[in-house]
Amino acid sequence: MQTILVIASLMCILPVFGQAATKQLPNIIYIYADDLGYGELGSYGQQKIKTPYLDQMAREGIRFTQHYAGAPVCAPSRAMLMTGMHAGHAYIRGNYELGGFKDHEEGGQMPLPAGIFTLPKMLKQAGYTTGMCGKWGLGMAGTSGDPLMQGFDYYYSVLDQKQAHNYYPTHLWENGSWDSLSNRFIDVHERLDSVKATSKDFDLYKGQDYSIDKMTAKALGFIEQNKNRNFFLYLPFTLPHVSLQVPDEALKQYIGKFKESPYYGQRGYAAHKNPRSAYAAMVSYLDIQVGIVMKKIRETGLDSNTVIMFSSDNGSSVEGGADPAYFNAGGGLRGTKRDLYEGGIRVPFIVRWPGTIQGGRVTNHLSVQYDLLPTLAEITGLKLTASDGISFWPVLTGTEVKQARHEWLYFEFPEKGGQVGIRMGDWKAVRTNVRNNRAAPWQLYNLASDPFETNDIAVQHPDLVRQFDAIQNKEHQHPHIREWEFIDPKFNEK
Repeated sequence: MQTILVIASLMCILPVFGQAATKQLPNIIYIYADDLGYGELGSYGQQKIKTPYLDQMAREGIRFTQHYAGAPVCAPSRAMLMTGMHAGHAYIRGNYELGGFKDHEEGGQMPLPAGIFTLPKMLKQAGYTTGMCGKWGLGMAGTSGDPLMQGFDYYYSVLDQKQAHNYYPTHLWENGSWDSLSNRFIDVHERLDSVKATSKDFDLYKGQDYSIDKMTAKALGFIEQNKNRNFFLYLPFTLPHVSLQVPDEALKQYIGKFKESPYYGQRGYAAHKNPRSAYAAMVSYLDIQVGIVMKKIRETGLDSNTVIMFSSDNGSSVEGGADPAYFNAGGGLRGTKRDLYEGGIRVPFIVRWPGTIQGGRVTNHLSVQYDLLPTLAEITGLKLTASDGISFWPVLTGTEVKQARHEWLYFEFPEKGGQVGIRMGDWKAVRTNVRNNRAAPWQLYNLASDPFETNDIAVQHPDLVRQFDAIQNKEHQHPHIREWEFIDPKFNEK
């Protein structure tokens, strides 16, 4: 029965294509940050970290203020971005880890299945060459989740999320082959003794080849090689996900700017002598990569025919030496990574396309990352029969009067006790600890008057609570593994 459900769920998203638009199609670059909070860019209110290139991108494009990741952690967000399905329908709903941290234990995460429809597969139907440089997290080389099996013509990648914890890995993957880097193996979860550690001991976490530099170089090569044809380039950079590792030269601009004490690894991930400076430098280093890519697009004469998008896979993290409170990383929103409160899932989103998208615009259009699939389908003249997303193309082009709206956004997350979230207009409903309490009540917040989700008013609105029950019952489909079924299990977990 479970196999039948899986097959049916895959079949229901197979698209039917119409004719591609006759006008020249744009190149598409989608840049994905890792654990970057809603408030960590200057254009979103950040005061302590410099992000000049992304701020420029916002000035020259459109900035979304009500945009959501599909989930509050890496793998499911990436899967939903790639497949256009929300968490109640998606094949990947959590970080299902395989293998370990050491090179010989590398196993990745649960792979996307063969036959599932993905964004790069769709764009290949429109004649695009597709490439990916960055973190994948949806299957190792040789599995059904290998990027080459999921629509990419080329990739240079951290395939396993656990390997991405170290910015100086021994290797990356290029089209299924191991690419050795000039780094020794570093156990980034090895702690330092806070009593005995010397300044020299912090060098344990440094290497020679910084993975971000390698990814960017390969991305530039992909652009150069494909500048005379339509391309889609997916850039899921690992920054600023901890560990705190950044080249010394990049660190210099922040040393002495913050009051800080050494971090010795007591909450996991690499120790660092200047943790706040390191984190700020990592965000700025991400910003620099965006600037490098934009410069390459200008130099190759592709600026007016390239749409560049930027977002993050979830909210900011409290792990390792990260300090989101100090940087106001969530912009005051409640929660962080792994929460279905706003701080865990509302993310920055900027889109730039000179000559097509008017610069300097800000929109509060309610949107989510699984909207990307239908949006790019509309941009490229393709037609989908099934997706949980809604194209936001009218918003991009300034014709919002024609924009279709979500009745609601649905979220569910099997980790951290099991959570359900629904955004409906200004209303936000959340259930927590559902795995242990199937009758866990809805918390209800009015984001217009209570954007930080501090005042639960569910008891005052029983009619809305009933609506949220109905939405959950409608949108939740049984996942293909029991670990992810916490809403309506058909088994005894004990």
